[in-house]
Amino acid sequence: MLFISAIVYDDKCMELQQMRYAIAVAEERNFTRAAARCHVVQSALSHQIKVLERELGVTLFARTSRRVDLTDAGAAFIPAARAALEAADRAGAVAAAAAGEIRGTLSIGVIPTVTALDLSAVLAALHARHPHVRITMRAGDSRRFIAEIRAGELDAAVLGLPATVSPAGTDHLVLAEERHVAVLGPGHCLGGRRRLSLADIANETYVDFPVGSPGREQTDRAFAAAGLARTVAFEVMTAEMILDLVSADLAIALLPPAVVPAGRGLTTVAVTSGPTRTEYLAWSDFNPSPAALAFVEEVRSVVGTHGPR
Repeated sequence: MLFISAIVYDDKCMELQQMRYAIAVAEERNFTRAAARCHVVQSALSHQIKVLERELGVTLFARTSRRVDLTDAGAAFIPAARAALEAADRAGAVAAAAAGEIRGTLSIGVIPTVTALDLSAVLAALHARHPHVRITMRAGDSRRFIAEIRAGELDAAVLGLPATVSPAGTDHLVLAEERHVAVLGPGHCLGGRRRLSLADIANETYVDFPVGSPGREQTDRAFAAAGLARTVAFEVMTAEMILDLVSADLAIALLPPAVVPAGRGLTTVAVTSGPTRTEYLAWSDFNPSPAALAFVEEVRSVVGTHGPR
């Protein structure tokens, strides 16, 4: 019986490996690159793909000497294979956590203007405490991150949202609540003011994040609430580019004060009734992974928060 169980276990491991190979080929669109990514010789990877296709009774990839494409059957198979591998990895991580070891993959989304958290320090501490957790991180948009957390495609994210909006459908911590300041270039005539109103700066030329993005939404809402319009001549994706354009006196911006570094010659001025935002850490409210919970606890230990808000 033990011998039969070992054979079944080995077969299941091979099936998972075959799925990993198939996913690599699908993503790389090339057998050579897929083999290098999986740290196997190409002939072994190609053989296992053929075995998998034979067992499934379908062709997953259309191949020529120059091109590899998914067939219709392959396009249907790959998402299911990803889900199966994620479930297998999750099962292993949960079992390890029950024995006191946190492992698995932690995927994190980060907005371009994180101010409430030294994320690199938090991740370094997490890695030191749980070295078997594989951490991945990508930048992006708060709304997309919320949707991905709900869909189980992302473990956690640092978000920035207008003060009246919360990341519904997730567990979350409030990291900071901030009022934006006007960021002015070195030669700007309003740089000597102690406080400005939105009316004072409505006719300025602005640089901001793209229209419709959460990074811009709070500013658009503030001007709309005041019955004012403004001109956004420059739409960019990063806070660094915003600051570069302000430094060149091409535009002004409204940003959280912690985003603006010292030593660049920029001036920040408080704005009456200016835009506000709340920075959150959000994670799944449905069966979060052990690695995600370990990350949340690491953040809590830094910000001193002891429960979801």
